[in-house]
Amino acid sequence: MISNLTNEGRPYRISAVLFDFDGTLTQPGALDFNIIKNDLDCPLDTPVLEYIESIADTQVKSEYFNKLNRFERQGAANSLPNPGAENLVRMIQSKRIPQVLITRNSLASIAAALQNFEDLNLDDFNLVITRDDPVAPKPDPDGILLAARKLKVQPHEMLMVGDYIFDIQAGQNAGALTALLDVDPRIAPDDLAPDFVVSRLDEIIPIIQMGAPLPQGKLPNDLLADFLNGFSFEDPDLLIKAGVGEDIAAADIQNKEVLILKSDPITFATDAIGHYAVLVNANDIATCGADPRWLLTTLLFPSGTSGSEIQYIMRGLHQVAEQYGITLCGGHTEITDAVTRPVVVGSLVGTVSRESLVDKKSMQTGDKILFTKAVAVEGTAIIAREMADKLFSMGFSHSEVETCRRFLDRISILEEARIACRVGGVSAMHDVTEGGLATAVRELSIAGHHRLRIDMGSIPIYPQTQRISDKLDIAPLGLIGSGSLLICCHPNVTDDMLAAIQEAGIDVTCIGEVLEPGEGIEALQGLQSAQWPEFAVDELARLFA
Repeated sequence: MISNLTNEGRPYRISAVLFDFDGTLTQPGALDFNIIKNDLDCPLDTPVLEYIESIADTQVKSEYFNKLNRFERQGAANSLPNPGAENLVRMIQSKRIPQVLITRNSLASIAAALQNFEDLNLDDFNLVITRDDPVAPKPDPDGILLAARKLKVQPHEMLMVGDYIFDIQAGQNAGALTALLDVDPRIAPDDLAPDFVVSRLDEIIPIIQMGAPLPQGKLPNDLLADFLNGFSFEDPDLLIKAGVGEDIAAADIQNKEVLILKSDPITFATDAIGHYAVLVNANDIATCGADPRWLLTTLLFPSGTSGSEIQYIMRGLHQVAEQYGITLCGGHTEITDAVTRPVVVGSLVGTVSRESLVDKKSMQTGDKILFTKAVAVEGTAIIAREMADKLFSMGFSHSEVETCRRFLDRISILEEARIACRVGGVSAMHDVTEGGLATAVRELSIAGHHRLRIDMGSIPIYPQTQRISDKLDIAPLGLIGSGSLLICCHPNVTDDMLAAIQEAGIDVTCIGEVLEPGEGIEALQGLQSAQWPEFAVDELARLFA
């Protein structure tokens, strides 16, 4: 595991590595620039290059540059390789990751210093950018952005490694990852906030290994073991837990009569795919009154995915599962060109006693239909997370978008389902998912073999969802809605049910009732008949298309 990651929750991918040279690949202190500053009358708090460039007299400027070049070449000739430098470069080459030297020094001084390396030369680097090139020196990001263009790599997939403040500032200004070789007591890493802080070059190796694009096939066993070692498996009923070489999980269910099984994939792109994968499956388990217990996941990643990106999703799966009392107990992880973005397929097992099982076929004429939270909770969160720039361009504030992003915290229906079962009198439960409330109500009617009456005027919608729907011209009733639960309950427990759920801080509304046996929806808008909407595809899919 990477312990020196200062922004530990952030996944990353490394498609190129950029090295500072003097003090990074060579030993710190090889060149004491205070000597040349004294010779040039340069103030000690002013960088030499910037000082020389500020000189108006071209003859003096040329003379000073010649002095600087001689000083650097002499220092370079006496410099020593930093321990681990050659091994690090060779390791990166083995990963087929391009490497760049980017330095404020001259090319001649770099070539002179490389003479002191046992087996390293300029040809080992895909690109060398020095002050001789027509780019602004660090801390300006020009050199890093030039490297990104030449290597055809996105700047945020580049790692800038250096020992000085200018290296980190240049990387950050370009949007690259940064690693500070912390050997200079004048630099406070906390002030710079680099992505990584290391004290030796060999500490860069695990960072590269976690960020390197992985080959197709199963997740390497060493990474899998590393990731799983960070998880706890404390469920006493779990007999065989996840591990390298374990193809199954085994659980003891002797104290339960009914085993509940559920599987669902998460295929849309999201920064919280693990969160969705756990709760979309757990919500379905909860609708029959069961406790979600054991989760198996199949994780498919596109070619080029890094170990860090996989660990991020696995960690998210484990954390959310643990939050809701679910044990992530195994599965399969693979890198494959069969997918173009991460896909998480969750298979969740729950348990419930036979007498507590909630079967939709138990609904009866006269039962009341309750609806928790509001329409399109999940859809609102996804749009805010995946289309934030579009919302900003349409006049939404950052605080509005952030509020909608946090709707992700509301997509679990486990608490209201448990409350409903505790109150009793539940005849059916159904969570709202793809196709929104419009589709969920139709599915409830079909599964329960009864017609349903819905008062459309009583259906709650959050103002943020309404505004997003109006701006994007989508129908909220047809927008994916995990986080909302439809509960059919006997009329005599309705008030108690509403009160218990509301007491837990969860919004709940009575929106209709169960009619005679059959199939279909009778919709009302006030006292007038209305058309219950139908959507061939979810509004989110239509929006993204």
